[in-house]
Amino acid sequence: MKLRKRIIWLSAFILLLAGAYLLSPSYLQKSLIYLFPGIEDYTIFENRTIDIGAPQPWSVANDYMNYELEKSERDTLEHYNSIAYLIIQNDSIIYEEYWNHFNKNSLSNSFSAAKSIVGLLIGAAIDDGYIKDINQLVGDFVPEYNTFPNNQLQIKHLLTMSSGLNWEESYSSPFSMTTQAYYGENVNQLVKDLKVVEIPGKEFNYKSGDTQLLSLVLKNATGKTLSAYASEKLWKPLGAENEALWCLDKLDGDEKAYCCFNSNARDFARLGKLILNHGNINDRQLISEDYIKNSVTPANYLIDSEDKKKVEFYGYQWWIVNDGMENIPYARGIYGQYIFVLKQHNAIVVRLGHQRNKHKVNHHPAEIYTYISAAKGILNKRK
Repeated sequence: MKLRKRIIWLSAFILLLAGAYLLSPSYLQKSLIYLFPGIEDYTIFENRTIDIGAPQPWSVANDYMNYELEKSERDTLEHYNSIAYLIIQNDSIIYEEYWNHFNKNSLSNSFSAAKSIVGLLIGAAIDDGYIKDINQLVGDFVPEYNTFPNNQLQIKHLLTMSSGLNWEESYSSPFSMTTQAYYGENVNQLVKDLKVVEIPGKEFNYKSGDTQLLSLVLKNATGKTLSAYASEKLWKPLGAENEALWCLDKLDGDEKAYCCFNSNARDFARLGKLILNHGNINDRQLISEDYIKNSVTPANYLIDSEDKKKVEFYGYQWWIVNDGMENIPYARGIYGQYIFVLKQHNAIVVRLGHQRNKHKVNHHPAEIYTYISAAKGILNKRK
């Protein structure tokens, strides 16, 4: 009798769970199916292609792969499940290594490193005349931001993560805005519905919604999809060798601009080259030098919302870390997607993988200092 009751209760519980699942929003259903984002999630989403032009392969240095990592450096790379580590100096590949089934052509999700791409595209749109300058109001492009309090929001507030919008940046809750943006089917409606709840331009508060709203500005300003504009202004003139994919919220929908640009280490490095060359590629100024400079200069007129100190670590969608020798701009994704620009060495370093250290040092994931020092160790041996 007791067994029968248990079976009845268990059956009822299963039916209840099934009913709750079927009645839940589609984004929540997806989050329950997949549980955690992964670096190959382009396989579960609709995508838009970022077309290439004439490929410009990187040169391979004469001393390519003549150097070895220190044991501690390799241990760190492997501890955090790296899939790619690449060092380029003077436009030549010095060192590259891949793990598991990944290789030089394998696609991998950028996650939030895509924010740096969106930041660059804002610069391109200003150069093209689609946007007047970074002080232009967001409401000039997005009607939902034409009334108070949203009508005080400027593009520069979005670029510097100081919007004051009521976006919830949470990665652990299946009910958060970030989860809804990742698995949902109307990502731009999410940011259209946001409200300014704090004075913009005062405090740094990292929000993926700021970048998504920037992409909506770009879409409405240029009349082009984000992928088409990225192809035109970056991927083709940078000489990318492989088409990239930008994950969409649905078939023929909108790009998840705050994340989800899928490419490989060699082509990601081209974004670093653009920063290294002050926006100039092959004697063509793709993005103005002043805009590039400001992108990788800390917005230290802002106060960090957490520690209440001046922001010395973020520019226009680019992070900046000081390793004791120089300020190093870099793009960053949640699972350790990094594009470092080592100006003193005229070098670019890319690390891709499945994990990163949860502990931060001066706002930066602790392990990045190892990736930077490992690269500098090799580069210093070449002198």
